[in-house]
Amino acid sequence: MEQTLLNLSSSVGEALTRGGFTISTAESCTGGLLSHVITAVSGSSAYFVGGVVAYSNAIKAEVLGVRASTLEAFGAVSEQTACEMAEGIRVKFGTDVGLSTTGIAGPTGGTPQKPVGLVWIAISTDGATRAFECHFSGERLEIMRQTVIEVLSRTLDYLCINK
Repeated sequence: MEQTLLNLSSSVGEALTRGGFTISTAESCTGGLLSHVITAVSGSSAYFVGGVVAYSNAIKAEVLGVRASTLEAFGAVSEQTACEMAEGIRVKFGTDVGLSTTGIAGPTGGTPQKPVGLVWIAISTDGATRAFECHFSGERLEIMRQTVIEVLSRTLDYLCINK
């Protein structure tokens, strides 16, 4: 695994450990890569509870609790869906932090309104849920990689601000 991803994952793990926090993931466009990167760090079982790859809308709704009305009104790739995914995984797994990723990694699936590279990530805690709109470029795996870097970087920022 790439050193950049491992270093970032280690830093997030250290911040989670310092704060005594646990984390869970709800992934769509990253297809499990975020969980893989988190668990590539030795000792991650102390803070990583688990994750769900919710690729279909049915899984987003049935497992994570994303409302059908949200998916109908805004689509799977939206701020609203990302927030409901992050909140859903945090509550379902009983963690302090829930992360989500939903987007279009390509090369197919993009539209003028939602182009390839559009990704929404969200971070949910008991106090608030924040979503971030991202626009990445490159091949499919590069978009997935950039998404993982972004969500881990934002999680680290959040944990360092709220320590």
